Amino acid sequence: MDDKILAVYCLSADILQALGHAEDPHQQMSDAEVITTGLVAMWFFRGNFEAARALLSTPRYMPHMLSRSRLNRRLHRLTELFGMLFDLLGYTWKPLNTESVYVLDSFPVVVCDHDRIPRARLYQHEAYRGCIASKKRYVYGLKVHLLVTKDGQPVECFLTPGSYSDVRMLKTFRFDLPEGSHVYADKAYNDYVMEDVLREASHIQLYPIRKKNSTRTLPPYITYVQHYYRKRIETVGSLIERMLPKTIHAVTAKGFELKVFLFVLAYSFNCL
Repeated sequence: MDDKILAVYCLSADILQALGHAEDPHQQMSDAEVITTGLVAMWFFRGNFEAARALLSTPRYMPHMLSRSRLNRRLHRLTELFGMLFDLLGYTWKPLNTESVYVLDSFPVVVCDHDRIPRARLYQHEAYRGCIASKKRYVYGLKVHLLVTKDGQPVECFLTPGSYSDVRMLKTFRFDLPEGSHVYADKAYNDYVMEDVLREASHIQLYPIRKKNSTRTLPPYITYVQHYYRKRIETVGSLIERMLPKTIHAVTAKGFELKVFLFVLAYSFNCL
């Protein structure tokens, strides 16, 4: 644990220094320490910031630990910085992915089950009512959309309401990938127009698993490769879901989304 905490603090401090990140000279706790506290909560306490704050407030770690409310405000203030750290890690994985093979998929993060939707407070809109086809049940919450390398390292991530379909959000991915990349996906991502645009504009080949009525069939060897790499993205989703608690405690929608993204960022740091 100590080695992991020290490593993430040093890495965060070095990245912020390289970015020329300016901090208030009067603040007692640095932004690198705040980032470390947030990630420690995800790794060891299933998103419980108070438990991470209690651990790290000892003299051997961070003797100038903020109070619970001030730490919460600082974490929210650093939301854009968390996204920047995730993107920097993504740029690190791309050159290491020499085969330029990527996989995309989504998985749900549940706010509450279907029978508790009328009492939900974080979100009060039908857009957050989604269906998990593989589990044959409705849930209420968010979807995490991920693009990972063939080794499971995340390079792109964003959150949407649970009812947003995968093919609809395909256009939201930046696809900031090297030319000649191959992207594999499941049946939910069949969009011929998007495939043509990616191939012509960026020389990126998108290979979703074809439906039975598809007019663009794929050779058997590509179908085999699709199913082979599908296991990688499913493993990534399972590893992130394993880090999640049974219920994510949050008072506001922004707080819930911050915790969900921090779990993905913590997984990305685990890939180092």
